[in-house]
This record gives sequence, structure tokens and C-alpha cells, in this order.
Amino acid sequence: AWPSSQGEGVRVAVVDTGIDIKHPDLVANYRGGVSFVPGAVTPMDDHGHGTHCAGTIAAPINGLGVVGVAPSAYLYAVKVLNSAGSGAFSQIISGIDWCIQNRMHIISMSLGGGGAPAALQTICNTAWAKGLLIVAAAGNSGPPSSPAGSTVLFPAKYRNVIAVSAIDSANAIASFSSRGAEVDICAPGVNVLSTTKGGGYGNMSGTSMACPHVSGAAAVVWGAHRFATNEQIWNLLAFHVDNLGPPGWDANFGYGRVNADRAAMAFAPAPVIAKKGI
Repeated sequence: AWPSSQGEGVRVAVVDTGIDIKHPDLVANYRGGVSFVPGAVTPMDDHGHGTHCAGTIAAPINGLGVVGVAPSAYLYAVKVLNSAGSGAFSQIISGIDWCIQNRMHIISMSLGGGGAPAALQTICNTAWAKGLLIVAAAGNSGPPSSPAGSTVLFPAKYRNVIAVSAIDSANAIASFSSRGAEVDICAPGVNVLSTTKGGGYGNMSGTSMACPHVSGAAAVVWGAHRFATNEQIWNLLAFHVDNLGPPGWDANFGYGRVNADRAAMAFAPAPVIAKKGI
């Protein structure tokens, strides 16, 4: 996909534990940020989770370490989770509001909970209505107890948030991955190598690792289709997938595995594809 776009100029907010803004493999694409965690004055990552996600999205092509899916995208750190990796929904809501006010293109949220206040859905709906594309981890709660059940967490559960499940290198659904009626798309999430806080590199697994693959792909696709809307970018991502399960949509893989190349190279708008969720 990179001959079409490397995501240059596309603003991606990592709503997470922050980003190691001094990491040599991230500093070139870091453009700013904010912290909504009490006591944390800057969005510097004091946990490591957000830094790992940021590297998957936009580590540059610089001869160091790893390369992100969108190596020229602009990274913004929106710190809403503390050094233990936890935070209040009010902090997440404030983070999304900051993304709206600061005209982000993509919000990447590798976080979730089993319940959420109505205000979280309201702010997600507002962000989507204002043109932002929202991507979130489906969760690491495994399969539901019944085939018709769902273990997808909030905010991924919402219709205006793209829920990402995790697959392994054999294209099998990860054992830990949440699944259900709200899953939209899938991406690699097992033993993913990326940047870590303190300037290092390491492997992590989770739908938290799958989410930034889709966020990075969205940045590449948006870079190739500069005047597209968030809805059109979603349609391109969902239409130009690699189907891994039964034909069409299913509760494990959603519409299929994200394919940045085909979506970025598309010459025509994709048909309207329904976003899953409540």
C-alpha cells in the first residue's frame, strides 16, 4: 500500500497510557498530546501499553527497530490511563473530546470495559458525526458462553466505533479475543513486536495490538483518499478485506482481515457497509 500512501499528514490519536515521546523510533512522527490523568502533567507513557500501540501505527522508516503500518502518520498522545493501565470513563470521555476539538482524523483506543456510562456513547457518536474515525479493541474476554452471546467490551461495542478482534499468524482467531455481534474487522494481535517505553522493543499480545493495525491501515487508506469521509474510509476498509471465516460477516473475524493495500489502491468508492454494534 505504501506507494499509494504512508499516511503522511493523517492525525492519529492514541487514547491510552500515553506515548514515550522520547523513543528514537517514535519521535519523528510525534506531534503533541495531552494528559487527563490526575498527577500526570504530560502525556509521557509511564506504563508502556500506549507506546507499543503507537509503534504499530506509525513507527517511521528510519533504520531502527520496527516500522509502523502508516510510517508517515502523525501521532498524538492522549493519556487517559495511569501507570497501572487503568482510568476513569470520565478521563476517556475528556480524551475523545480533546480529539474532536483538535481535529484528529483517527482515534485509536486499545482499552475497554464491561460497562460504560451513556456519556461515552454520546461522545463517540459526536466524534463520528464530526468526521472522526474511531477504532477500538474488542477485548480479551475470549468466546461467549453461547453462540449468540458477545464478549465485546465498551466502547468497541458501539455502532460508531470499529471493533477489532485479534488473529494470530496462522489467521486463526486468538483464543483470548472477544467476539460477538459487534465485531467489525480483525487484525494481527498475537506476539506483535513494537516499541516499548524507555526506548526499547518487545512483543505483546491482545486485541490492544490488533486495534492499532487497523488504525494504521485507516491512516494509509485516508492518505490515499484525501477527500474521503470517515464513513467512506470505513466502507473501503470493510469491503476490501481478506475473508477468513464464512462468506460475509461473522462474529469472530467481522467482515475479515484488514487489507490496507487493496483499500488504498481502490479506484472507486466502496459500497455502504453496515457498522456493527449497539
